[in-house]
Amino acid sequence: MAKTAKKVAIRPLGDKVLVQRLEASDVTAGGIVLPDSAKEKPKQGTVIALGDGRLLEDGSRTEFTVSVGDTVLFTSYAGTEVEWEGEEYLILSEEDILGIVG
Repeated sequence: MAKTAKKVAIRPLGDKVLVQRLEASDVTAGGIVLPDSAKEKPKQGTVIALGDGRLLEDGSRTEFTVSVGDTVLFTSYAGTEVEWEGEEYLILSEEDILGIVG
């Protein structure tokens, strides 16, 4: 059974992970205010839901190394962006996750 943090009607399948990106910063470290067009999409987010795990040849499923609620780093072009009820999410494979923050 897939694990879900908050009530979202999107349930990832297999080894897929549902992530909500963290908000992009409005101000640079030097204090410059950025317009929306200049903001870079963050490469980190919070795991919202997990699929059932990758199906192995023997019929069993792999365990995820991330958990619901973890803040993770992922590659720039990872996954597929989806929008649900005004919120933006990212569905990506567990292998696209580079690490856990914290």
